[in-house]
Amino acid sequence: MTAIDRPRRSMLYMPGSNARALEKGRGLPSDAIIFDLEDAVAVEAKETARTQIADALAAGGYGERELLIRVNGLDSEWGSADLAAVAAMPAHGVLVPKVESPGMVQDVERQLSDAGAPDDQSIWCMMETPIGILRAAEIAASSPRLAGFILGTNDLALDLRCRQTPDRLPFMTSFSLCILAARAHGLAVIDAVHTDLDDMDGFADACRQGRDLGFDGKSLIHPKTIDTANALFGPSADEVAWARKLVEVYREGRAAGKAVIVVDGQMIEDLHVREAQRLLAMADSVTSS
Repeated sequence: MTAIDRPRRSMLYMPGSNARALEKGRGLPSDAIIFDLEDAVAVEAKETARTQIADALAAGGYGERELLIRVNGLDSEWGSADLAAVAAMPAHGVLVPKVESPGMVQDVERQLSDAGAPDDQSIWCMMETPIGILRAAEIAASSPRLAGFILGTNDLALDLRCRQTPDRLPFMTSFSLCILAARAHGLAVIDAVHTDLDDMDGFADACRQGRDLGFDGKSLIHPKTIDTANALFGPSADEVAWARKLVEVYREGRAAGKAVIVVDGQMIEDLHVREAQRLLAMADSVTSS
């Protein structure tokens, strides 16, 4: 299980200014927590949120979850101070809003390094503006610290002047460009939030659609959506059983010197085996977490 293949079925935003939420997060079954210093935190609470997140991470108790911190924009009065603080925290990575160029990522990289961040503290990009989407491939190649993209459709919809329809058709080009760029450069890519918490059927549909498009998981704004995201972005029992069978039959066929290997009428190649092994590694990781 490599960093790119670790489970990211559910990535829950959590306001840094809400001490009760920070405590509750230790017991939630999300694969990742995004401690938020940006949109979910009022201006007067920015400093408090930064301190509370630092204290919560220092206290620990979040288990194997991936821990990211979304900082304020680099052009804001808090952005640079947020990065300096994150560099000293035991967080896996920093999530940067409204990334629009490779230079923005490289600026974050420099600030983290200057502040003494460990080499494995990663950078994640919010992809939520038209120019950012159009430059997705350049951004994806911008830094060795870069770990992934997270889509932000609320800001994107405003800039595109599009409607947020149930089928999300207005975002398909943006989704595809980001998925292509991420996969071309070995990055994770996470679907945008679903904001209507009364529409759980719509949320499940969005998860299925995101999974089918190629997203690794879903960003979330409420704990009640975690189980659905985990179920729909995780491997099903049938998928795991098929993957185990495929790997075993392929291994036996190669050992017997067979040039062509067929499983249940399907001709199997190395690429199928690699994907099956990736799925099994994820299933094992989910089970043991």
